[in-house]
Amino acid sequence: MTDRIILHVDLDAFFASVEQRINPTLRGKAIAVSGGGKRTVVVTSSYEARARGVKTGMTIHEARRHCPELIFIIGNNNKYIDSSVKIITILEDFTPLVEVFSIDEAFLDITACQRLFGSPEIIARLIKRRIKGELGLTCSIGIAPNKLLAKLASGMEKPEGLVMIRPEEIENLLDRLPVEKLCGIGDKLAKHLSLLGIRSAGDLGRFPEGTLTKRFGVIGHTLHLMGLGIDENPVVPYQREPEAKSVGHSTTLERDISSEHQIASVLWRLSEMVGRRMRRERFSGRTIALTVRYEDFFTLTKRRTLVRYIEGSQEIFEGAWGIFQSIVHRKAVRLLGVSVTNLSHCQQLLLFEEESKKLRITRAMDRINDRWGEFTVTWAGLLDRSRGKGIISPSWRPEENQILTG
Repeated sequence: MTDRIILHVDLDAFFASVEQRINPTLRGKAIAVSGGGKRTVVVTSSYEARARGVKTGMTIHEARRHCPELIFIIGNNNKYIDSSVKIITILEDFTPLVEVFSIDEAFLDITACQRLFGSPEIIARLIKRRIKGELGLTCSIGIAPNKLLAKLASGMEKPEGLVMIRPEEIENLLDRLPVEKLCGIGDKLAKHLSLLGIRSAGDLGRFPEGTLTKRFGVIGHTLHLMGLGIDENPVVPYQREPEAKSVGHSTTLERDISSEHQIASVLWRLSEMVGRRMRRERFSGRTIALTVRYEDFFTLTKRRTLVRYIEGSQEIFEGAWGIFQSIVHRKAVRLLGVSVTNLSHCQQLLLFEEESKKLRITRAMDRINDRWGEFTVTWAGLLDRSRGKGIISPSWRPEENQILTG
């Protein structure tokens, strides 16, 4: 088998860079992109702000304490989606094997592309040149024999980095690498590994696999391979990604609430968002899940399975509201989430003309909202809601129709 050549392309301070590209007066200044709510946090910041200590996840007050002149920008999802789709289009000019990892990251398998474009370093520089020339954005690129190491390499020399990890360099690199630098090992897991005397990736690779499996279960084998720098996962283009196992949305409220009327309004809005996604992706589902987080951060999730598959927003809401009313709530609510699992591509068989008419109306509304934006038209029950001010999750990945029409 031919040794693989994998690239990881990671846009530099993506949301902030898009804002600075669109508004030249922001260039060279410390800016932070956030949501529009009262409880918003820093989603990302420019490198000028990072140099002053501003970090992702900080509250507005914390960020201003580090950088009083910080400029806050309320994120605009449409700008970032548009740029992300254009970047994917550029990457697909080099190889069809492009896996969209998040809104600002992608893996490329260029193993078979070198005769067309040249060495891996040449391909990486061509990609960087096109993204900067066509979109005015910079990126860092890691090159390695697998996805794990390519992602590691892309973060080693930010911004505008280009790092290649060759097979003969892997062992020495892992010996010096703190274990938490490996993708997938967070602070909590790193602390558990530290208790076993594992502090570097090399330590992890040398540690007995059986002990890891006994301590961490099935992920013990994966951890062992990661410590050796082994990752056999292929680059999976979006066309071949597995189908979703659930469809859901959640929101952190601007203030803690106890009013049933307000809670019902939020659940109605979330149910409409879930239903619209299900209909767009041609899913029906049987299990509705409600997540509630209270003011003291205690969180619970409760599920209810229906006798038939549904895709309608009102049915999703009725299920979620029924679950909510079945719970004794002793504290104010901080976060609400609605999701549907147990998915299928089966279509509803509607016995009554009224049901069929309502579904036709719903799908017509979906088409309008797809074209003009979320909640351009909606049901009367949502008239008292405020427009969504959230910012897209960094883990967002564009859908197939967005990529194809971008």
